[in-house]
Amino acid sequence: MDTSHRVSRDSSLTRLSHDHLGTPAKPESFVLTAVTCDPAVIRHADKAGVDRIGIDIERMGKHLRQGNRPGYRISDHELDDLATVVSNVTNAEIFVRFNPLHPDSQSEIDRALDLGAQVVMLPSFTEPREAARFVKMVGGRAKPILLVETAAAAARISEFVAIEGVTEVMVGLNDLHISLGWSNPFEVMTSDLIVSIAAHVREAGIRFGVGGLARAEDSTLPVSPDLVYAQYPRLGATAAWLARSFYSGINTCEIPFEVRKLNERLAYWFAQPVSALTRQRDALATKIRDFGEQMR
Repeated sequence: MDTSHRVSRDSSLTRLSHDHLGTPAKPESFVLTAVTCDPAVIRHADKAGVDRIGIDIERMGKHLRQGNRPGYRISDHELDDLATVVSNVTNAEIFVRFNPLHPDSQSEIDRALDLGAQVVMLPSFTEPREAARFVKMVGGRAKPILLVETAAAAARISEFVAIEGVTEVMVGLNDLHISLGWSNPFEVMTSDLIVSIAAHVREAGIRFGVGGLARAEDSTLPVSPDLVYAQYPRLGATAAWLARSFYSGINTCEIPFEVRKLNERLAYWFAQPVSALTRQRDALATKIRDFGEQMR
């Protein structure tokens, strides 16, 4: 693994206080994204008020990064699946996560926009010139989001947020923790690095998002959803995926009910003082350490 851009969890370069994040955004501004091409899930997520619904066509290079890991996350979506999303959505914006830049990126982007994409995401980049090229390819026809998944991108976040036309920056916990050489995605969520990234993004006046949210009362998960929910107001993050686990063990007709509970719990944490959010951060960090000791 290339460690030339590895960033310390507690680097002095990332030690920014919570004051740098400003006042947390109100929960009503929170943006949820559902990634699916299942017509029933699309309809119920749209009914639930999920803000963006769409597909993930990223496969280039992803198997090399994740293929040897348990539970690796590689989508089988195709661009033509956007037609299913468009035909089943009434209110949500149409979303596409692309491949990293490649020789056919322009035609891929143009095709997606022709099919109705309104919000588009670039993953797995390392240099500002890649992100600037992506924004230029989109050409103002959709909202471009940058997904920070590499240690190199995290280390140069101030350059990425300065690119004209970028509307949002999101952190992909799974790939970023792999790139950093860390053991668990939640290490990123509790690190000084994520505080630094969040501060740079928000100070640039750009929406900041991170990771995915499970169902509020899902007790089957190894980490309590509440520990994760509290990190969003702590970081000033106002965007997230619906996690893959969100859909597990429920009927599609229950999605609106579960989204409502998710929003209620987020609203609760956004109303809490910094001291309470810090305790949740510390509890999550302890949980991660416990996992590490159990794996030894």
